[in-house]
Amino acid sequence: MVFTPKYRRGPFTDEILTRCEEIMRAVCADFETELVEFNGEADHVHLLVHYPPKVAISRLVGSLKGVSARRLRQEFPGHIRKYLWGDHFWSPSYFAASCGGAPLAIIKEYIENQKRPG
Repeated sequence: MVFTPKYRRGPFTDEILTRCEEIMRAVCADFETELVEFNGEADHVHLLVHYPPKVAISRLVGSLKGVSARRLRQEFPGHIRKYLWGDHFWSPSYFAASCGGAPLAIIKEYIENQKRPG
């Protein structure tokens, strides 16, 4: 999955990406799914999630984005406000692709190699 912040603004620092990953791991655990890999850049995040067929991807995405937006705004209010205004953190859209046929190691390597801001 790929999520972008509203207006593709770049609010993510290494610290915020690390906290975002922690939040998203907790949400995945609540859904009985596994966040296999997480990485991002200043203006987007990549997630590799292993989830069972009983989980509706739209509900998982809604929770991942909703919980992370609320917590990141609470924990980093000054920084986030510089980049995003109004009530929205994430863009309403997202990219999700199934990789059932591809080896997870290849997808994981791709996500690991995404550049973090620095």
